[in-house]
Amino acid sequence: MPSAAAPPAPARTAAPSGPAGPAAPALGPLGLFTVLLGASLPLIDFSVVNVALPSIDHDLAAGPALLELVVAGYGLSYAVLLVLGGRLGDLFGRRRLFLAGMAAFGLTSLACGLAPDAWTLVGARVAQGAAAALMLPQVLATIHASTSGPRRAKALSLYGATVGLSMMVGQILGGVLVAADLAGSGWRAVFLVNVPVAVAGLVLALRTVPETRSDRPAPVDVPGTLLLGLALLALLAPLTEGRAAGWPLWTWIALAVFPFAVWAFWRVELRADRAGRTPLVPPSLLDLASLRRGLLLILPLSMGFGGFVFVIAVALQQGLGLSAVVSGLALAPMAVAFFAASLAGPRLVRRWGTRVVTVGGLVQALGLGLLALTAWRAWPDLSVWLLLPGMAVAGLGQGLQLPVLFRLVLSEVPPERAGVGSGVMVTAQQSALALGVATLGSLFLSLAASGPAGSGTALTVTLLLQLAMILLTAALSLRLPRTVA
Repeated sequence: MPSAAAPPAPARTAAPSGPAGPAAPALGPLGLFTVLLGASLPLIDFSVVNVALPSIDHDLAAGPALLELVVAGYGLSYAVLLVLGGRLGDLFGRRRLFLAGMAAFGLTSLACGLAPDAWTLVGARVAQGAAAALMLPQVLATIHASTSGPRRAKALSLYGATVGLSMMVGQILGGVLVAADLAGSGWRAVFLVNVPVAVAGLVLALRTVPETRSDRPAPVDVPGTLLLGLALLALLAPLTEGRAAGWPLWTWIALAVFPFAVWAFWRVELRADRAGRTPLVPPSLLDLASLRRGLLLILPLSMGFGGFVFVIAVALQQGLGLSAVVSGLALAPMAVAFFAASLAGPRLVRRWGTRVVTVGGLVQALGLGLLALTAWRAWPDLSVWLLLPGMAVAGLGQGLQLPVLFRLVLSEVPPERAGVGSGVMVTAQQSALALGVATLGSLFLSLAASGPAGSGTALTVTLLLQLAMILLTAALSLRLPRTVA
């Protein structure tokens, strides 16, 4: 992030820019760094725990079901509350909610790091996910409301880079922290490290992040919030816990409830939208072709990526017996290539438009094909060095897609609906990440149960399944608007 002198103190409130309202305060370089820091924390913690699971199991005697809850509890509360977090930012001020979320994230991270038993850790993780849901939607909404033109394009590209990098860096950082065993903290360090970062983020945000809010804030849509929460819980809870729990009756009941909850949610939102109210997820927002088609691509892309980072961590540690740090570092080539592609994205989009996404999908598919071939031929002698070419190519392809899609989804959303638009997008992305862990992760663990050799087959199959999903995104990308506003 380029350095800059501290910007002048931001105004406390501002209406979105528009022909009839004052210009919103600008988000300076240091302010952009601060909100991106806030965006990285929840995403790092989505994956940082993957490489720490064996250590948590050893120390707390958690068992498979509780270990999955440590991952899923965070993802569930996070996904369920994200849209509500965006709406609260519109209503009470995005800077204020960002600060509240950052403080809560630091406190809940401390609770995770000090948890005396597995159930306490699960509860702290659920609370940590709720804190993340307060903070993350404010990032995109603040960028959308306080930047414009090329500055907004650059900021959204950096946001996209931050999203992809954070999950990879989380896995790398988790491995390093577990191996370092700082002051005998072991796995607890992956949570405790958030506390000083959150404190630094609070200090920076107080000085550098402008306050923005919608000039026509809508009240909280209680029926929509409850129905969306029910729908996500009915889908994600049984898929994440079903395999470990032996698929008891409640999992099938929950899955049966899911389509009815979705139908009821859509009917309630449609009725509120037609009545002139502002529902939690306005169906009229989907009239924007860029948002609708961009979300359609983000879903399979994020689902595949969420499953990928989980499966790689488990395959390398449990299947091959590699250390946490080596398992984490396996993603380093992907992270470097992703970051390079993300930085080149704005320039490539100006020249080639959204066809960059199509090319990125094909490049990522090539990388996943290389990884699947390597896993199939080299197992059980697979090493990080053998994975390097496929990781780098897959990361390059993904870096050409994700930042561009984030920018495209929000390109036509008006500033006064920035919180709602960013909440919808981030909820779709985070729900897809959690769904990827639940589905691809469960598939891998089921196939790997046959023994050490089974892990190689399981890894190959899940990589090929993700390859099919990426080819789908490449085909769907041909229907995107050719240019990005």
